[in-house]
Amino acid sequence: MAVSRILWAIGMAGLILPWGSAAGDEFAAARERLVREQIEPAGVRDSRVLEAIRTTPRHEFIPRRFWDRAYYDMALPIGDAQTISSPFTVASMTEAIDPQPTDKVLEIGTGSGYQAAVLSPLVAEVYTIEIVEALGRQAERDLERLGYANVHVRIGDGFQGWPEAAPFDAIIVTCSPEAVPQPLVDQLREGGQMVIPVGERYQQTLYLLTKQNGEMVRTALRPTLFVPMTGSAEAARTKLPDPANPEIVNGDFESRGGSSDAIPGWYYGRQFTLVAESERAAGERAAAGKANAREANQFVRFENETPGRNAHLLQGLALDGRAVSRVRLEARVRTHEVAAGDTTDQLPTLAISLYDAQRRELGMYWIGTFRGTRDWRTQDRVFRIPPQTREAIVRIGLFGATGKADFDDVRLTPLR
Repeated sequence: MAVSRILWAIGMAGLILPWGSAAGDEFAAARERLVREQIEPAGVRDSRVLEAIRTTPRHEFIPRRFWDRAYYDMALPIGDAQTISSPFTVASMTEAIDPQPTDKVLEIGTGSGYQAAVLSPLVAEVYTIEIVEALGRQAERDLERLGYANVHVRIGDGFQGWPEAAPFDAIIVTCSPEAVPQPLVDQLREGGQMVIPVGERYQQTLYLLTKQNGEMVRTALRPTLFVPMTGSAEAARTKLPDPANPEIVNGDFESRGGSSDAIPGWYYGRQFTLVAESERAAGERAAAGKANAREANQFVRFENETPGRNAHLLQGLALDGRAVSRVRLEARVRTHEVAAGDTTDQLPTLAISLYDAQRRELGMYWIGTFRGTRDWRTQDRVFRIPPQTREAIVRIGLFGATGKADFDDVRLTPLR
């Protein structure tokens, strides 16, 4: 049950395969289920992109010890403090550039080669820059072994791009600089598109940029979280996180995003809506002496009718276990007709996962689970933080349960 709880608390779903399974029908079935139950419901529609996800052997681009999780929609560690992007992230970024069979695409990754492999059958040429040398060499061997003849690999600083192969019809960046690197802008053809996560280390937005008259016109797609870029793009950051003073951003959900499917500070959302509580409703609760009554505010609501389907939000943050030994995690929670999903531990929860400097999971702690129908109630718990902790992800949602769950006032407080 512990393994199931960890995987579901990550907010993903997939097919667990036996250790040592060979590529074949079992993996094909897992990829099909991944597309049908995770990628399509999350909004990817391009049939060519979906087919690329169905046919790309993601397990070949990760360490063998993680093969049992290869076709969950989740990021996985691949070494050197890097991760392979989740299949939905790869699919949505690929769809965003509208890949054409004649396109030449530049892809900048951290070292797995998976994004390049997904692009390979969709475009004419793929130029991929892997920013971590050891991982990049392995990715180069994997891509050659698997027959991706139209993928060309370079190891180096993604900030510099690949000027000899420019101009490119499209650019995909799967690691996050603080601002869009100018060399990449210069190497994109007029009318070309770039999809790139930009922002602070743990607060990023995925943008689609189109080059028009030499200028980049940007469209915000969604909040996201990617590993940082290396080299000069990372060294030039002006705002860095404070891991000794971790805090939740927009935990009261008062800040709205530019679209209905985005909440500032939170990312990888599924089946959620922002709800504005009326002043009348808040006043009635206060008059009735209900606990935690407040003036008008916004909260996030998760609703799900299909057992096992994802409904959640995540937020990453820096957390240094050498400076913070304990934290209090809390939130206000309300539920309506909540029932367990496919398994008894698929229920609403408030959770935090901890990671070391190599992004290996150290453990996960949660508050809950919640079921049935009950009014607003503050839930909180104090957790000890292992000294090797460097990062954390806070998770809220239904996690496979059916019914309705509301969350508000999510807080993380370091205790000295």
